[in-house]
Amino acid sequence: MCVRTLSTTGNGKTDPALRRSYLYVPSSSDRMLDKSLSTPSDVIIYDLEDSVPPSSYDKDSARQRLSTFLSRTPEHKLPNPERIAVRLNDITTPFFEKDISEILKSPFVRTLVLPKIHSVRDLHHVSRAIRTSQARASAPFPIRIIASVESARSAWNLGEIASWTSEYGPDAGGKLGALLFAAEDYCADTSVVRTSSRLELLYVRSQIAIAAKAFGLDAIDMVCVNYKDLDYLKDECEDGRRLGFNGKQAIHPTQVDIIHSTFVPTEKEILRAAKILHQMEVAHSSQKGAFGLEMEGGGKEMIDAPMLKQASNIIRVAKAAGLEIPGVG
Repeated sequence: MCVRTLSTTGNGKTDPALRRSYLYVPSSSDRMLDKSLSTPSDVIIYDLEDSVPPSSYDKDSARQRLSTFLSRTPEHKLPNPERIAVRLNDITTPFFEKDISEILKSPFVRTLVLPKIHSVRDLHHVSRAIRTSQARASAPFPIRIIASVESARSAWNLGEIASWTSEYGPDAGGKLGALLFAAEDYCADTSVVRTSSRLELLYVRSQIAIAAKAFGLDAIDMVCVNYKDLDYLKDECEDGRRLGFNGKQAIHPTQVDIIHSTFVPTEKEILRAAKILHQMEVAHSSQKGAFGLEMEGGGKEMIDAPMLKQASNIIRVAKAAGLEIPGVG
């Protein structure tokens, strides 16, 4: 067997569809907006909601500041449109209609994060607003919707929310692309007491990941509010990845690198997956549907179709992250 050294940097390029980190950037700050141009975060969420003070003056100012930033920044300096998202104020506020109307004037905004989505009725409301705004655009692009799960009602209605489709079709009314967990809002709504163990959130996080995967959506894990404890962040990232989340929200740029390095397969996982794919190919050529893979420390584990699918997924993500795939055989 020949095994080449696994490089964690690979070719230095990542697939534009790889969405591990979602960094919030307050739209109320020119300095933060300018700094966003250099962040490596897979997705940048320009925020009009929680990071902006609640007064009409502040909300209007942040909206206009973001609109100006997107229109006046040279296109070659802006992040790729696939990396740009905007979190609007929720549909019950007096700011939502202005937010969506103004923000969708920009051809660079392709993703909207919608807070406080409690039911499909809320998504229908958003979809109608997208359709109205898109009708005024000269060359509209399909809009990807990220629904934020923030309440007991959201959790209760997860299946319906995850299976939602626009009555106007995805091009005119938007397409649901991900479920996002807003842990602090959820705890405030449900009286759940937050602990460092996160056990009190295991059920709802698992349900979000399952609902998302059932309908082909990304699952985005909660913010780690202790942004200075990077060891705890890594532990929380590893926990989220084990539960099936694709990525994680970030509230500080220092969190991005750890999120990126954690929401990808490990060297050991990649090597094991490469061995499985190679040996399954050998098994199939011998008209066998399964084989025994040697385990560390002795023994063998039976490898069949489900494990082949897992191995294929690991290699796909590793390639998208620009990680080197070891040659085996």
